[in-house]
Amino acid sequence: MGSDKEPRIYLLPNLMTAGNLCCGFFAVLTIFKGMQEPLFEDAKVYYETSLLLIFGACLFDLLDGRLARLGGQESDFGREFDSLADLVSFGMAPALLCSKAVLLNLELPEQFQRAEPGVGWSIAFIYLLCGAIRLARFNCLAAVGTAEDMKTFRGIPIPMAAGFIASLTFLIIYLHQTDRQLGTWNWVLAGAMLGLSFLMISNIRYPSFKGVGWSTRASVPLLAIGTIFVGATIFYYWILPAVLFSAYLIYGLIRPMLSVQRRAAVEEALDYQGDGDLDGNESGKE
Repeated sequence: MGSDKEPRIYLLPNLMTAGNLCCGFFAVLTIFKGMQEPLFEDAKVYYETSLLLIFGACLFDLLDGRLARLGGQESDFGREFDSLADLVSFGMAPALLCSKAVLLNLELPEQFQRAEPGVGWSIAFIYLLCGAIRLARFNCLAAVGTAEDMKTFRGIPIPMAAGFIASLTFLIIYLHQTDRQLGTWNWVLAGAMLGLSFLMISNIRYPSFKGVGWSTRASVPLLAIGTIFVGATIFYYWILPAVLFSAYLIYGLIRPMLSVQRRAAVEEALDYQGDGDLDGNESGKE
């Protein structure tokens, strides 16, 4: 009787989730190594590596849901395991990267300077807290979600939030060649983190693009554009990821302003079918 209550654990999807968690774990360790370097020239390689690991976690997170649906292997265990991995890879790692890379030296007015060391940590924690709340909310609603919840994400997905904040952090550091004295850009990133925190727990709808799968067909022009974009990303790795994540973030904000026809045209261009899982969780989950 006890064996009937054992959770279903499918090998391949959960191996992908384990890969996601592994990337997040090593991203955190790599950021700690960068924190110990007094010079930016020495710390930069660690921050770049942590960024690549966060993107690697995004890839694993995308694959676990695809493999689960492909084999009909959705499970409650997979959903919970995926959320725990996401909290490390897309919550803890980006929060730590931002707080130690650029938010550590936020310059407050003189009367508030005694509180200055804790401001960066506080902003990073708010981001982490909202990410955890979003994952918990999604898991609670996964089994009883409405048709709209199955078609789109409520709030920006945490991997996209992590990708945006990580790529923006890297772009700012790359342009300034420093991670310690960014002036106004410190506050730009702080505002971005607080904005993403709100978006994760908001009711703003973001498309999931489940229609982009193993059997998705593409026209020749779309394939050519995609190939060019991938190639350009390799050569301009310091800016194009930020552009891509920014486009998704902005699209969710302007999506309600678009007509139904225009919205359908944009989303159907990628064979959007509206009941998917960008966050890579199984069972159409976060």
